[in-house]
Order: sequence, then C-alpha cells, then structure tokens
Amino acid sequence: MSTAVIFDMDGTLFDTEAVFQKYWNAIAKERGIVLPDAFKYEICGTSGEVMNRIIEKHYRVKDGTEIQRECKRRVAKELACGVPLKPGCREILASLHACGIPMAIGSSGRRAQIESNLSVSGLTSYFSAVVSGDEVLHGKPAPDIFLLAAKRLGVPPADCYVFEDSPNGIRAAHAAGMKPILIPDLMPVTEEIASLTVGVYKVLTDALEGSVAGD
Repeated sequence: MSTAVIFDMDGTLFDTEAVFQKYWNAIAKERGIVLPDAFKYEICGTSGEVMNRIIEKHYRVKDGTEIQRECKRRVAKELACGVPLKPGCREILASLHACGIPMAIGSSGRRAQIESNLSVSGLTSYFSAVVSGDEVLHGKPAPDIFLLAAKRLGVPPADCYVFEDSPNGIRAAHAAGMKPILIPDLMPVTEEIASLTVGVYKVLTDALEGSVAGD
C-alpha cells in the first residue's frame, strides 16, 4: 500500500500563525477595535471568502478583502527576512524523504507565499506537490485542498496522512477521508477535534513513532 503525507504550512511546519495574529491585532488597533480570542479560533486555517466573512464580522466592515490583503502583505514582508520553523520540522521532512514517502503542502495560504516560505527556509525540494487556497473553490474546512494534493501526488485519499494544527484543517482532512494528525499550535485541543484524528502529538517528530510508524 502506498502512503503519502500532506502538511499544512502555517502553524504546522512554520511557526507563523503568531505572526498573522500580530498583524490582525495591529490592523484592528489602528481601527480602534479589540479582537476577541474567538477571532483567532475562527480565522485560523481559513482563506478566501470564508476568511472575509470572519473579518467582516469582527472588524465590522462590509468587505473584508482589503483587510485580508493588508495583513498578508505585512506578513509576507516579515517572512521574506526569515521563516521560523516549528520544532522537528526539518527532522520529520528528512526522515520521510529518506523513507521514500511522497509529501505535499496543502495550505490555505496564497501560492506565492507558500513558495516564498519554502524557498527562504530551504525546504522546497522535499515536496512533490503544492496546493494553495487560491487554487480551489472551497477552502478549509472543505476537503478540496487536500483532495487536490492527493490527486497531484497520485495517492488515494485514504492512504494520506495530514498534519494540521487547526480545527478547520482537521475537519478538512477528515472530510477528505484521510488520516488527520493534530499538532496543536495556538488553539486548545477539544474532544470533538481529537476524535477526528488518528493521533495528537506535541511536536511533529512524535508522530514518526506513533501514527505514521504504523504503516
């Protein structure tokens, strides 16, 4: 049986969710708004129109497009100088590569930002496929991103592990019929989300001795 691994990017491989939150909060402060904790739980792992609806609700605007664009512009400028990695990132990629397991990125982010992050961090060569939020009609928690990643890898969805940090990402992987693995980042682990996974681990490399090792 073939096995493949699909990784989310922000908050899973790269320690970048906190960077996004910094700029979401900065933009809100400039507008005289204090974002509630619920905002980061709702927006994490989303993209496109889903993200816009969340922005519109919390920033009290009719169209969230400009705020979304401005936040991503500020994030991109900071990450161009260096991308912080999550613990175990290089180790798990090197280990899976050495075992001949194909890997893909399945991220809600823009393709240009994904490619920039991979290039800056020197990780591009590990991935056989990249799928971004701007390539699908429906972003996470819909399964579209992960299903397209599996298609590009040439591996059935049921044979794909998905590493995620967000509830929306776990829901998307579960809806795709894949094997979700949760590596928590900013959000607490709920019973509902844990029940959708094949494993919850503190750091990426722990899964090598747990869920993935089972295959």
